[in-house]
Formats: sequence, structure tokens, C-alpha cells
Amino acid sequence: MRANWHSILSAAVALGSAMAMQSPTAIAARDRARTVSPDSLYIAIAAADSALFAAFNRRDLSRLESFFTRDLEFYQDNEGVENYAKTMKDFRQMFGQPAPLHRELVPRSMEVYPIKNYGAMEVGRHRFCHLENGKEDCGTFSFVHIWRRTKAGWRISRVVSYGH
Repeated sequence: MRANWHSILSAAVALGSAMAMQSPTAIAARDRARTVSPDSLYIAIAAADSALFAAFNRRDLSRLESFFTRDLEFYQDNEGVENYAKTMKDFRQMFGQPAPLHRELVPRSMEVYPIKNYGAMEVGRHRFCHLENGKEDCGTFSFVHIWRRTKAGWRISRVVSYGH
């Protein structure tokens, strides 16, 4: 667990360093356009994202299901809109395939924004890879996850997946 938190903190430091290198004009424009999320929110969402995709990469459907709200809406540019039941059915079918699909968050791509009285918005890019004909086949895509803070923890209520 120590290495995982080290990775999360390293990612937070890298994000801060990247933001520090922006010009004053870019920073002012960015700050007018949004509220910068507190470090603790960034770390919490990074940890939730990591746990979510650890379950995905292990093909642990029961654990994966626990990260989504029952009123889930999953928007994908090439598939349309799906609800919780259909999304879980899709995961079940995906996990039944012989070649496992593996997800990695693209380093320094994650941004986190607070959503007042609700939770947080995570924006980023991730890379999915699987073996096909003995070769690794990968694609990098953009996503938005809307995380709702619940008594049980952070849960995703909306997904927007695009750039396929």
C-alpha cells in the first residue's frame, strides 16, 4: 500500500510542477474558468480511480460494480448511452474474453474539479491494451468521470468516454 500512496503523491507533485510551469496569463485564464481542486480531493479521486481500475485489471466484477451508482449513465462516442445494468453486462462479457484488457491512466493527464454539494469531476486520458494475434494492441482515449460522494465512499454516477 505504501508504494501506491507514493505513486499518488508523486502524481500530485507532478501535476503541481506542470501547473507551475504555465505562464501567468495561462494561469489567470485557467483560474477564472474554474476553481482549482484542493490537494486532498485530488488525492481522494486518484485513490478511487486507482482502486476502480485495479478491480478492472483483475477482472473483479463484484468489486468493480461497487464503484458505480445504480443510476449510472455511461456516454460513449462510438457506443451511445448505457445504464448501470447494461454497463455491468458489458463488463461481464469483456471479462469473459480470453485476452484480458488492461487499463493505465496516462501520466499527468488527470485533472480533478470539485462539484459543489455533490462530489468531483475527474478528467483525463487512459490507455487500454490487450493482446491480439500475439501483439499488444493499445488505444488511448479521453474520459470524464463524475464522482458522487456517498456515505459508502466515492461512486461514479456519470461517465463520458470519447476519442475512440
